[in-house]
Amino acid sequence: MPKLLPEVLAADDRMIVLPWLDDSGPSATTADKFGRELAALHTNSPGEFGAPWPGWIADLPLDNTPSPGPWAQWYAERRLAPYLPDAATHLGQDGIRLLEQVIDRIDTLAGPPEPPARIHGDLWSGNIVWTADRAMLIDPSAHGGHRETDLALLALFGAPHLDRIRAAYHETHPLADGWRTRIPLHQLHHLLVHVILFGPSYRSQTLAAAKAALAG
Repeated sequence: MPKLLPEVLAADDRMIVLPWLDDSGPSATTADKFGRELAALHTNSPGEFGAPWPGWIADLPLDNTPSPGPWAQWYAERRLAPYLPDAATHLGQDGIRLLEQVIDRIDTLAGPPEPPARIHGDLWSGNIVWTADRAMLIDPSAHGGHRETDLALLALFGAPHLDRIRAAYHETHPLADGWRTRIPLHQLHHLLVHVILFGPSYRSQTLAAAKAALAG
């Protein structure tokens, strides 16, 4: 198993203690290594989508109800539909209808079936600490999910050396054809959460992702 996660020194219901990680900044070498290690992590399957514990994203509940799949329906029911009511104020009726179209067509938009992968679940660039030797992942929202989700979230706010990470990943564990067109679909959950938490400033990006997902 790749050493992508720091050792947990102590934990209780309110706190988790991790070792101090010196952030040396990303390099081409550590980016290549990260791509390979992330691909190796994703080959470890928990056997079902979701997780046996309730989740949170910021202060919003995250429904991790386990399911054998397929992923498309689990994602629609657990990661998209629950957030539409709270996002409606900022997305408007036309925006909500657009998201509902994505949900209605999720089976065809999701691409070929994939087995559950053990994913980080919130892998934006701020949750990576680049040590001298490797990338270390913090603040996971770990669950059984679709491996394309982690890669799509790396692209959402711009991870450094993203092309190198993707290339090394693909060499280790090739992605299914059409993965690039599915990036916006995998970003939609986090964009909906941002709409709820931060308001209409994320409306245009969310609707653009929905349109791109439908066009894919």
